[in-house]
Amino acid sequence: MTEDLGAALTTATARLAEAGVASPRFDAEELAAHLLGVGRTELVRHEHIDTAAYEKLIASRAARRPLQHLTGRAYFRYLTLAVGPGVFIPRPETEVMVGQVIEHLRTGPAQPLVVDLCTGSGAVALSIATEVPGARVHAVEVDPAAHDWAVRNLVGSGVLLHLADARTALEELAGTVDVVISNPPYIPLQAWESVATEVRDHDPAPALWGGGADGLDMIRAVEARAGVLLRRGGLVAVEHADAQGTSVPAVFRGSGRWRAVADHQDLAGRDRYLTALRV
Repeated sequence: MTEDLGAALTTATARLAEAGVASPRFDAEELAAHLLGVGRTELVRHEHIDTAAYEKLIASRAARRPLQHLTGRAYFRYLTLAVGPGVFIPRPETEVMVGQVIEHLRTGPAQPLVVDLCTGSGAVALSIATEVPGARVHAVEVDPAAHDWAVRNLVGSGVLLHLADARTALEELAGTVDVVISNPPYIPLQAWESVATEVRDHDPAPALWGGGADGLDMIRAVEARAGVLLRRGGLVAVEHADAQGTSVPAVFRGSGRWRAVADHQDLAGRDRYLTALRV
């Protein structure tokens, strides 16, 4: 049984809004496009949709299952990535940090050496490899399930993917890397109740809570590893929570390994990531 697509979208949007979904119309359209096998902008070419199949998707989204788990894809900068249970879904906030790093790389060596620690889906590593021709990119992920998703996304990209612990990985590159970038686990354990349902209940726990009680455990580890991997003058960029705009720079300033320590905001004006240069 099919129904009018316009009416179905209106009903679905209202249902998702009532369920507390942050972008109900967008999600309703994305799910319709997924079901029809087209891009969201192509929905205007369609008049009807399978009622039962669409209602099933909308019910899952209303139950706060992530949109990306239902469609199997996530968008990041110019990429469409394969995602699903077991891997952290890349967020738009991270795109700002990656954009700044890409601009930095374009003004540096012709074949920069880059390491992405805690790569997850591979979004950061693949963006750099795609947008910076000649970049030699290594990506590190310790969780086997997330690593499997990164394998899918990075195939044919030239990125060297390592199933390894970010705290000890790539000793063979010590002192030679131009840029280390990371979006590590950083949510404090006490912030559990404030985290969106889609994230809290569906993103892999190690990607969220590996930061310990204050959220800084893995950031401290990334600071130390970046200190080992980077050459003098090399750049580190690390994402953090909006409440960590003071504590994360303090970690870097306190180690004595860095100069030009600076914190930066995302597009919403929230403290979001740090950059620093190896002394």
